[in-house]
Amino acid sequence: MYKEIIIKDITEMNEFALKVSKEIFPGFILCLEGDLGAGKTTFTKFLGLGMGFTDNINSPTFTILKIYEGELNLNHMDVYRLNGIGADYDLEEYIYSDDVCVIEWYKNIIESIPEERLVIEIEIIDETKRLLKIEGVGKYEKIVQKISN
Repeated sequence: MYKEIIIKDITEMNEFALKVSKEIFPGFILCLEGDLGAGKTTFTKFLGLGMGFTDNINSPTFTILKIYEGELNLNHMDVYRLNGIGADYDLEEYIYSDDVCVIEWYKNIIESIPEERLVIEIEIIDETKRLLKIEGVGKYEKIVQKISN
């Protein structure tokens, strides 16, 4: 299942992330792609708020992984720096857990990610507008339908 939606501003991004947070389940895999500054970490901050986290969620660019503990843990990965390095970071134990896993720049470790996943590609239209390309594979197909309405 594939859908595209336009997000007009940061308020709409927050509302969209809240919709996604209502669909989360143990072992949820969310893959984010988009240029630098497109809003991947901003989306993840809003998703975390929807999950009940009050921590300041920020980019794990230099640490690769940040774990936020809650009713469902949130494993936030930024694998930008792993491009070409391979899968030497043993991230699979976090990806294949009962935690919610958000992976920015997921294509850099695509061989380590389950086929069933939710993918959101964020494209910059202008200073505030974003085009979201949303794809769900397997059990995530129904979620795409719910969050894109």
